[in-house]
Amino acid sequence: MLKWVQSGLSAVAGTTEPEYGRGAIHTVTDSINEGAPVYREPLVNDLSWIVPGSTNVETQTFYFTCLKSGYAGFAQVIHSNLMGVHTTAQFTFRLVHHDNLKEMNLWTSTKLENFKTQGANFYADNLSIELHGDEYVLKSSVTPKSVVNLTMKRLVPGVIFGKDGTTLYGDDVANPWGSMRHLFWPRCSVTGTIVTDGKTIDIDGLTMFVMAMQGMKPHHAAKSWNFLNFQSEEFSAVQMEFTTPPSYATTKVNIAILTSRDSILTCCIDNDIVHEDPKIDEVGWPVPSAITFNYNGKSESGEPLTATVKGQLKTLVERVDVMAEIPQFVKNIVSGVSGAKPYIYQFCNEMVATVGDKSEKGIAFSEATFISE
Repeated sequence: MLKWVQSGLSAVAGTTEPEYGRGAIHTVTDSINEGAPVYREPLVNDLSWIVPGSTNVETQTFYFTCLKSGYAGFAQVIHSNLMGVHTTAQFTFRLVHHDNLKEMNLWTSTKLENFKTQGANFYADNLSIELHGDEYVLKSSVTPKSVVNLTMKRLVPGVIFGKDGTTLYGDDVANPWGSMRHLFWPRCSVTGTIVTDGKTIDIDGLTMFVMAMQGMKPHHAAKSWNFLNFQSEEFSAVQMEFTTPPSYATTKVNIAILTSRDSILTCCIDNDIVHEDPKIDEVGWPVPSAITFNYNGKSESGEPLTATVKGQLKTLVERVDVMAEIPQFVKNIVSGVSGAKPYIYQFCNEMVATVGDKSEKGIAFSEATFISE
């Protein structure tokens, strides 16, 4: 979920922060424990681009899964503001075949020109993302390597956790020095085509949409992340977790959504992610060989509901060296990054969701991100 890789925001690091303590972070899960609803449906205004004037990165991401063909990936627009003086936009696209990367493992990242936000919509030369009621329509021909035409229709209610989906950083809630916000459409249908190297690939499956805004330096916001998008015929499962650096008391924040074909089964915050049989790789991070995403929530009627999504991480799509992706203009500004060694491990594997006494296989796109010790 850390899509600041291409934005260059990750490099604006400065020095390590002091240890402010737990009182300097006000998490979205704190607000729920203090009486806010676990979630609500996003309003039209919630789906609008925020476009703050200070350092930030905003993203719209569509994670698509075609269960029939085995293709999966994501289409994403990144809109970033560097220190309030330099705004950029990028279209990134990933297409893989979940059990045969030799057949397909496509990655494109294209700088956008003449871009603008307009409410929930986004436009640039040869690209548009438009919201029409319960549908998003994405059209992109910014690069011939990935010509994308997809229509996503929401199948279950959208989700924004707590009051507004936001975690705030700073001593004063009214004047925070950092923030992080997410909202989701956890299960959507998707139809359309992807053209690459003259080959047309039909997509007819499921999509998870997430809109995110990170209004601070990424290595100050979190030292690690875990992310899951799982789609099967009967279930959709999303889980996102980040852990702050010691400056914010190594605080863990986890939000998760589980749906059926047409309704939300649970939205929960007391969840657990287990990295199984981790092995230290050549860059020094403990990369899991398998993973279990545990869901501990309540049903819409208030009854306890537990579930798991688990599987082997056999297919590593890519290990992304974040620092290698920083644009040169940012490198010219920054002399170094203090204490950060960010890598994103992207996986696409078959996993099994178990909800009550029912288990079902599906395709999971997951990420394990390590930023700092």
